[in-house]
Amino acid sequence: MEASSDRDLILRARRGDPEAFGELVRLHQAGVFNVCYRMMGERREAEDMAQEAFIRAYERINTFDVERPFGPWMRRVAANVCLNQLAMHKPEHAELDEERDADPAPLPESGREVQEEAERVRNALRKLPPHYRAVVELRHYQDLSYDEIAAELKIPLSDVKSHLFRARKILAESLSHEPSLR
Repeated sequence: MEASSDRDLILRARRGDPEAFGELVRLHQAGVFNVCYRMMGERREAEDMAQEAFIRAYERINTFDVERPFGPWMRRVAANVCLNQLAMHKPEHAELDEERDADPAPLPESGREVQEEAERVRNALRKLPPHYRAVVELRHYQDLSYDEIAAELKIPLSDVKSHLFRARKILAESLSHEPSLR
């Protein structure tokens, strides 16, 4: 949906229209869930974090700058919620979610290979320390600049660069040592 429509919904939500915020949730829930899933690595936890992100956004809707796009801001809120959760609990690597990983229908061979490769990358991302996972998420999935990442995570620009460098190195090493599922 267009940013102007988001803007109208935000203004209505600020005036107390719950349906307007519900529509914002509907429009942006897939993107927010995807951020949470990549950060948390587990479906149920990602759903909880997505819900928490929308609660935080609702609580802060009056501080949102309506001249900026809502989607990127909402996804950054979600990334921060996940990062806070990961920092608090430092979970062990989650086992694969059987419901998510169930194969409902056979894929053509090339589709299966793409799915297997994506799973290898997801597994490697799950093994990264949370602060590395956050910069990878914000840079490669949210397309934030290094400066924006530094501001969002409240860390020096040099830390953003070193975290990304180290995260990419770990991912490359992990993916080169992990046998392909093909």
